[in-house]
Order: sequence, then structure tokens, then C-alpha cells
Amino acid sequence: MLEPSNNNELPPIPSKRYFTIGEVSELCDVKPHVLRYWEQEFPQLKPVKRRGNRRYYQRQDVIMIRQIRSLLYEQGYTIGGARLQLAEQANGKGNGKGIDPRTLRELRAELEELLRLLQP
Repeated sequence: MLEPSNNNELPPIPSKRYFTIGEVSELCDVKPHVLRYWEQEFPQLKPVKRRGNRRYYQRQDVIMIRQIRSLLYEQGYTIGGARLQLAEQANGKGNGKGIDPRTLRELRAELEELLRLLQP
């Protein structure tokens, strides 16, 4: 597992529609059983379940998992505190910090990559 100081080294999120739990585990550096546990604790995490009860995560799920990971592992929140923080951010209250700067950088890089792909 990455040390908290090395968390900026998470791989970029590929341009796909759905991700398996194994792929999300690698993208977010979180074990699959932790992801399944977080689904129970955070109502924002609702991966699509298909045949055989297999989970398929979308891009916004991966971003949410990275945000949860940051709150728990980097910022030191408890599960309850992280849940409250995410709920406040969703309601626009938050703590004045808004979205995690690393998440914004990742989103910008992905949008710039998409723009490059779309330009002739």
C-alpha cells in the first residue's frame, strides 16, 4: 500500500465506461473487500450490479472512491466523519475547501486528454 505522502502517485483513470472491482482496486490502491465495505458505509457508492451480482463501477464512482480514500487515509477522518464531510460537500456546505485539489488536477488532465483526442 502507498504511504500517505505518496498518494499522488495513483494511476490516471482510463477512458472507459465501466470498471470491475479489481480494476478499481488497482486504480485507487484499495483492496476489493474494503471497497465492498465502503459500499455499505457510504450511500454515494452504488456500483451497477449485473448478472452474478458482479459490480461495475463508473468514472464518478472511481472519483468518489479516491475522495473517500483521501478523507480516510490522508486527512485522518473516521468513517462517520468522512460520510458527514461528503454529505456536506454534496449540499454545498463543506468546510470551505471544496473538492480535493488532487481530484481537480486529475479531472483537468483527463479533460485535456479528451480534448486532444477530439481535436483533428
